[in-house]
Amino acid sequence: MKYYVYFDAYGYARRAISEDQLAGEYQNDPDRFLEAMCRLGPNPGKGHITGHVGILNFNSEKELKDYLESMGDEITGFYNADADSRPYNF
Repeated sequence: MKYYVYFDAYGYARRAISEDQLAGEYQNDPDRFLEAMCRLGPNPGKGHITGHVGILNFNSEKELKDYLESMGDEITGFYNADADSRPYNF
């Protein structure tokens, strides 16, 4: 199943919805979902959009949750000096 995930300007996943939710709430338009996530006031306009919507495909909602929970592990591992975690090439 496809999931649409809003990532903020810093790359953090802030909200995930299924393709059924996208159809019901945003008329199958990822741009409307993005605009809804980026609203800063009553009429922010498109000039205030930050972040992006990624389309991810998982077999279950549990797989999606596991993926989202694991995001950032490589950065945490780097700062904790884990041997196999090298997200940066110095």
